[in-house]
Amino acid sequence: MTEAARYAQLILPVFWLGMVAAISFLEAPIKFRAPGVSLAIGLGIGRKVFTALNAVELVLTLVLAASCIVAKPDTPALTFFVLAAMVLIVQVAAIRPLLGKRSDRILAGEDLPRSKIHLVYIAFELVKVVLLISVIISLFALLSACLH
Repeated sequence: MTEAARYAQLILPVFWLGMVAAISFLEAPIKFRAPGVSLAIGLGIGRKVFTALNAVELVLTLVLAASCIVAKPDTPALTFFVLAAMVLIVQVAAIRPLLGKRSDRILAGEDLPRSKIHLVYIAFELVKVVLLISVIISLFALLSACLH
């Protein structure tokens, strides 16, 4: 069981990082540049995609948390993971609901000025990416030290 937990700690952050990078930094901006995709369609797609992404991120967070109970990782990796989980929780519980209300208003036909809340979400995504990279680096450094 401990070995499976260690593998989860190595593999799942890489998977999580890949998902966030692909969706937040590729899919999200590209969809609004695609021919025939209106703001309303883009917002609708974005809601579905980010709801799914956040659901998978929360599951990964729970699995990683369980793996940390079974096999405690080194302190830096654990710290970076906890911080990444906290960033995700703030995004899901505080920032995304604000973005949802704003997109509701836009979809209802309101013409709203640009909002800084979207930039806040992007900043949180960047912080989460840095934290996940830090988790990965610290775990692979530990693995490398064990192999030598």
